[in-house]
Amino acid sequence: MLQLMWFRTDLRVTDNSALSAAMQAGPTVAVFLLSPAQWQQHDDAACKVDFWLRNLAELSQELKRLNVPLLVREADEWGAAPKVLGKLAQELNATAVHVNEEYGVNESRRDQAVSSAMDKLGINLHSHLDRLLFKPGSVLTRTGNYFKVYSQFRGVCYQRLHTALPKLVALPKAQNELKIAADPIPENIAGFDTPSQHLLVAWPAGEQAARERLQRFADEWIEDYQDNRDFPARPGTSQLSAYLAAGVVSPRQCLHAALNANGGEFESGNQGAVTWVNELLWREFYTHILVGYPHVSMGRAFRPETEALPWRNSSKDLQAWQEGRTGIPIIDAAMRQLLETGWMHNRLRMVVAMYLTKNLLIDWREGERFFMRHLIDGDLAANNGGWQWSASTGTDSVPYFRIFNPISQSQRFDPDGRFIRQWLPELAALSDKAIHDPHAGSKGQASLFGGGVDYPKPIVDLRASRQRALDAFKNLPPASELA
Repeated sequence: MLQLMWFRTDLRVTDNSALSAAMQAGPTVAVFLLSPAQWQQHDDAACKVDFWLRNLAELSQELKRLNVPLLVREADEWGAAPKVLGKLAQELNATAVHVNEEYGVNESRRDQAVSSAMDKLGINLHSHLDRLLFKPGSVLTRTGNYFKVYSQFRGVCYQRLHTALPKLVALPKAQNELKIAADPIPENIAGFDTPSQHLLVAWPAGEQAARERLQRFADEWIEDYQDNRDFPARPGTSQLSAYLAAGVVSPRQCLHAALNANGGEFESGNQGAVTWVNELLWREFYTHILVGYPHVSMGRAFRPETEALPWRNSSKDLQAWQEGRTGIPIIDAAMRQLLETGWMHNRLRMVVAMYLTKNLLIDWREGERFFMRHLIDGDLAANNGGWQWSASTGTDSVPYFRIFNPISQSQRFDPDGRFIRQWLPELAALSDKAIHDPHAGSKGQASLFGGGVDYPKPIVDLRASRQRALDAFKNLPPASELA
């Protein structure tokens, strides 16, 4: 009764629903599919693919301790997955395939195709809940629909957590050794550049690294998370997003760590822990949105009336934003952080997204795509949800008239310019006041930068561009006219 465990974005052995079920059912062999063409279609970042490979190598060693060989096969696009997995299952004489559920449209279609192929071979495909706390379709409104408002979704989640807290899955015991050798894990994939040494050091691979990061956050920072999370120069966030995206740590593990730090409470007690649990539930909410409203993972706005927005087609402004040359220090510093580290502070993700979609009036899809191509923690649901929130095109998104002023945000959340100085060293000599808006009140940059420092003037006027965005949204047809 050999079982085939198909790993995807669940690269761990502890608290892994599918792996545990497979090993309880019988001797287990694991497999991972390399799909470089599919990854490129999905705009997966080179640093993220490298992170997967490094974690695969760690996973293979962890599986070795359980006597589970990890095989590597190639399905360049997911359309080849049914044939590749079917052939492997037959070679192994496997009776079942186990997977942890994934939720994008392409992922769902892939899994349906694999399930159909396995049925024809007389092999069962078992799907398990693992990447979420609650199964999509189990948290619904009274009328049986998926929630569109986060606070209402959170309220039902709280009720569920009070009555049925998701349990951690025990690490399986080692099985008898199989006469099957594990495959070597490739160190790189053609078409995906190897990241810098700085980035590799910033994001160590493996479950142990993830657990240590989670424990350090729970021990040292979670108590002050509510106060510190918006300040990019402070170590106030968990830095776990990449591990969650790759499944090296689970949301259940994160929830239990927060509960342990807060005396078992998730909506009272320490507000830092409560706020962090709410962030986990935002992640949950956006994934449920993918399932309930699949058009959002197909390049479409959640709110259809916003498809009529007159987005600007300005390659020059888009490139300046992408390269961190907008003339707004906090924007440029955030973009340079992304380009160098594969990550951006969450508060700054909102600030740069709102600047692109409101001040530059450039389509949110351009930003969503660029982020996915550079983020080590790129996740379809979270990235799409965040961009549509900032662009006021998504579910429960920010009202269109609430437009962050990036200079005000900079003054509030980087008051001494420490973050800006880290990423824009050419501005390091400016005062704490001038560093947020170097060209304020100046007709030219020479008087400000006597040493000949080259820092661009702002590419748009914040006040005028804000009004342009307000006018664009005001002129949209009412949603009722599109019903």
